[in-house]
Amino acid sequence: MPLPDALARRLKLPAIAAPMFLVSGPALTIAACKSGVIGSFPALNCRTTQAYGEWLDRIESALGPDDAPYAVNLIVHKTNTRLEADLALTVARRVPIVITSLGANAELVAAVHSYGGMVFHDVISRRHAEKVAAAGVDGIIALSAGAGGHTGTLSPFALLAEIRQVFDGLLILAGGISTGRDVAAARVMGADLVSMGTRFIATHESLAQEAYKQMLVEAAAGDIVATARLTGVTANFLKPSLDAAGLDPAAAPQGDLGTGEDSKAWRDIWSAGHGVGAITEVSSTAALCARLVADYEAARV
Repeated sequence: MPLPDALARRLKLPAIAAPMFLVSGPALTIAACKSGVIGSFPALNCRTTQAYGEWLDRIESALGPDDAPYAVNLIVHKTNTRLEADLALTVARRVPIVITSLGANAELVAAVHSYGGMVFHDVISRRHAEKVAAAGVDGIIALSAGAGGHTGTLSPFALLAEIRQVFDGLLILAGGISTGRDVAAARVMGADLVSMGTRFIATHESLAQEAYKQMLVEAAAGDIVATARLTGVTANFLKPSLDAAGLDPAAAPQGDLGTGEDSKAWRDIWSAGHGVGAITEVSSTAALCARLVADYEAARV
């Protein structure tokens, strides 16, 4: 479906800088929004709900009406003991876009809709898409093979086509998207927006360690390892970071490193998607977005 006019006119690129655990913060979110891309961050990147509110203060004070809107990621899974408090603050502050993960929740969707907000939810299959469509979400993020962190396994062509059969809302494609040309290709395939994560890790504004950023610059797609043994859910990691930690995913107990706020997997072992080979330097978010926009416009000619 076409992007709502109120959203489309504020975007220079139909893209979301994905909310990345321990990577996305206020500086990256603000820089992306000011560059015409939807910036986002996970609420759990803040140690407390109070700190979450302080991040919202910082972001909202920096953005103007012509900047792209921002989004917050809420984990719906029962292990997130802060969900109720974080959702209450999200509603009170009227966060424009909420990205939910690990569970569809119709009550949460209704709460966000009560003030005119939008809810996007990530899925890896048609079956998951059917469930979240029934919950009333506005957009579905299709996690195809090659996404950084938690990932899907299906081809983006197959995944988009199957989800469109059961959902007529906004479709957002994620997985291996690194250039403006990739964004244009996703649009031709039927996506309304894309979600780009890995590409935004190697920016000055991201919270990632400098060694992590440099590893991205040096890595190629062949350096990505997909495994479910570290967190219990299939995710893509940088093999050099696994090697540095002396970790063999094949020998690790299932889900040994956890998925929660203090998860060792996300603190000490670094994730990335298949599009990592397009990263050749660490740059400002503004410079990156300018290149993406120029590349996107050139591809559409």
